[in-house]
Amino acid sequence: MILACQNISKAFGTTEIIKNASFHIEEREKAALVGINGAGKSTLLKMIIGEMKADDGEVILSKGKTIGYLAQHQDLTGHLTIYQEVLTAKQSLIDMEKRLRQMEGEMKAKSGAELDELLATYTRLSHTFELENGYAYRSEVVGVLKGLGFAESDFEKQVDSLSGGQKTRVALGKLLLTKPDIILLDEPTNHLDMDSISWLETYLLNYSGAVLIVSHDRYFLDRVVTKVVEVDNKKVTTFEGNYTAYSQKKAMLREAAYHAWVNQQQEIHHQEEVIAKLKSFNREKSIKRAESREKMLDKMDVLEKPTEVRSDMRIRLEPRITSGTDVLTVEHLSKAFPGQTLFQDLNFEIKRGERVAIIGNNGTGKTTILKILNEVIRPDSGSFTLGSRVQIGYYDQEHQVLHMEKTIFQEISDAYPYLTNTEIRNVLAAFLFTNDDVFQPIHTLSGGERGRISLAKLMLSNANFLILDEPTNHLDIVSKEILENALKDYTGTVLYVSHDRYFINQTATRILELTGQTLVNYIGNYDYYLEKKEELTRIYAPAADAAPEETAAPSEASSTKLDWKAQKEEQARLRKKENELKKTEKRIEELETRDSEIDEEMSKPEVATNVAECVKLSKEKAEIAAELEELYENWEELAE
Repeated sequence: MILACQNISKAFGTTEIIKNASFHIEEREKAALVGINGAGKSTLLKMIIGEMKADDGEVILSKGKTIGYLAQHQDLTGHLTIYQEVLTAKQSLIDMEKRLRQMEGEMKAKSGAELDELLATYTRLSHTFELENGYAYRSEVVGVLKGLGFAESDFEKQVDSLSGGQKTRVALGKLLLTKPDIILLDEPTNHLDMDSISWLETYLLNYSGAVLIVSHDRYFLDRVVTKVVEVDNKKVTTFEGNYTAYSQKKAMLREAAYHAWVNQQQEIHHQEEVIAKLKSFNREKSIKRAESREKMLDKMDVLEKPTEVRSDMRIRLEPRITSGTDVLTVEHLSKAFPGQTLFQDLNFEIKRGERVAIIGNNGTGKTTILKILNEVIRPDSGSFTLGSRVQIGYYDQEHQVLHMEKTIFQEISDAYPYLTNTEIRNVLAAFLFTNDDVFQPIHTLSGGERGRISLAKLMLSNANFLILDEPTNHLDIVSKEILENALKDYTGTVLYVSHDRYFINQTATRILELTGQTLVNYIGNYDYYLEKKEELTRIYAPAADAAPEETAAPSEASSTKLDWKAQKEEQARLRKKENELKKTEKRIEELETRDSEIDEEMSKPEVATNVAECVKLSKEKAEIAAELEELYENWEELAE
């Protein structure tokens, strides 16, 4: 056991957040901390790291163990570049490397016992340096940065100039590279694209320490965790298994608890009726029996009514009128910004009743497509046509459709002046805004609260074509499930951008992946996309598969295979790649053999006492390690 929380309690004023919470995390265990927004998850993390003091109970971290924490929002400052900032995570190795170079210089002026002592220190430090992957730490930093979605061209950007999301990725990279014994992550996937999330999943699965994650990304949790710690109605409960297993067990327990409560209530009601009847007889014997039953009731351990799933946010999306069969036709659409081509010659159609997800890495132009369709920005070329009787409802992830200076009530009443005050209050109550909440200014609200208002406006619009940009951002898991069900019941048409793989899997009937500056069509949900991705990307977006940095040539929608000339070129490329792979493998074998020979030589007494030879062999070993690291990376790329 690496971490234990015992009887933790926390209240803010008279509001209890967590009461008598107890759970533990084992070494190397990957666990999730789940609960609705406001349940107290982030508060619990802050108490674990000591940033906030618990009212009662204690947090126990195993002796000698280290803990690392990634908060949702980072405030990194300073004039360091991205690479320099993340490199500080390896400061101990940087200092060790500097000391080794310093000792190598000192050896020239030493002799006798002083030299022997210095050599012994040098050997120990060199061994420690190697054990801690000292010869490859710079490559490790580069690998983590690339995994988190930073291109090499980003490495020299100053931290001060970064957005909040980019700063969070930098902080995550630093945290992963410090390799604490247990990592606490608060919404780590919020600012990552799909490739980066997949990379993080693999990294955490192979991580040698323990991990405790707060996340609303159910697909991510299913892949990574083997235990779920739930915060619900001030109580903390532990479930074994991933998120899906937890969800199923939770539903069964909730149903069993509800039935037990109903049965007990029925029994209490029955006993009370019997007692009243016995007393009405007004006979000594009957009154004694009634009193006996009353004592039995007093001793009964009355069950609390189970709290139901928070399904009180009610979304009903229904078109006012039915559109034509052809909802949207996009032809030859292109868009570029200075120094960056987003996409070229896009062609696609959407039919009535489809739910189409646009996916792709950050910066490929997904949101730009939605903004073009909503006429927020203009394309460089191409056009789009809406079908007959199509009415658009737009959900913007930045909530620019909201007026920050207005109150919640004003936002709805100004947009829909035909609604009465009572009708507006009823709508807002369906989205969890009641009493004086409705008079809060929008600029004071959280991202999740703004998202709920945007959804309320969307519901009132009665549109038959919904265009949604990251609709699940800032929503907790229960709210996501409510939105999923609303979209599945919706009889209109939906086009959306999302990074939430679970949400896509539940709602999409078709996926368009924006990759290599073109779109690849998948007629299915996210599971189908994963199954067919490699095959269809190779056929329809070869530029994305082979050389993502180059401008992709427009691909014809009717083309299903490469022409003869392209096939020949592909075969020649593969032969060249195979030859390079063999050369790389041969060079790796030579260097690994030489590395072993150096180890044997340095263990010989006559070499160990020869300063010049030791320094020479150490330098050669360092050069081999650096070259091997590069060759291993090349081999990985060639072997794919």
